[in-house]
Amino acid sequence: MVDPGDAQPVLNALHHEGLKLQGILVTHHHADHTAGIDILRQVTDSPVFGPANEVLPEPVLRQSGGAIIRLLGLTFHVIEVPGHTAGHIAYFAEIDNDAPVLFCGDTLFSGGCGRLFEGTAAQMQASLQQLAALPGATRVCCAHEYTLSNLKFALEVEPDNIQLAQYWRHCQMLREEGKPTLPSSVETERQINPFLRSDQPTIVASANRFDAACTAQHGAFSTLRQWKNQYR
Repeated sequence: MVDPGDAQPVLNALHHEGLKLQGILVTHHHADHTAGIDILRQVTDSPVFGPANEVLPEPVLRQSGGAIIRLLGLTFHVIEVPGHTAGHIAYFAEIDNDAPVLFCGDTLFSGGCGRLFEGTAAQMQASLQQLAALPGATRVCCAHEYTLSNLKFALEVEPDNIQLAQYWRHCQMLREEGKPTLPSSVETERQINPFLRSDQPTIVASANRFDAACTAQHGAFSTLRQWKNQYR
């Protein structure tokens, strides 16, 4: 289980599928990612793995960047991705005969990224660059279904991006059918996510139109994040 904000859906799934919980991976300290930990730990006796420097319901097996966790026959690599929170981490695992998987919490969303509650724009940009460097087939398992609202903003920033327009239509269709847009993939995000493309001339130009002074002083990424904060 990753980031259990609510224990009951997990317990229901374990009962329905006849499964035993082997581990809980936590990316950061926000309550919508941690509120179910205590109940799950009490009921299942599952170990909890979480970031080294964030306040979490104890006991927690603390993890820093470069650490390795072995669960269910998989090897999870811990990546430090500060920005949304100061100690945010992500988990990456390669899977035999299947695409790798990335659990990135609230750092990378499809078409967007998390708000900067504790970190800086520079930290978030560096964190996203780490994730963008993962294999293109990597499945991006982010924590929230924010895709359509993110893509609406992305189209405002980069309206002539053909891949983005196609992805927007694809995701609209999925949601109309009651299906999730997730997981995305690292390669898809490289093509359509403005926060991974903030060095592209078209995006720099859009950032300048929104706030040239901010772009000149802090860069296009910082401008994009501020723009997205107030975008409706």
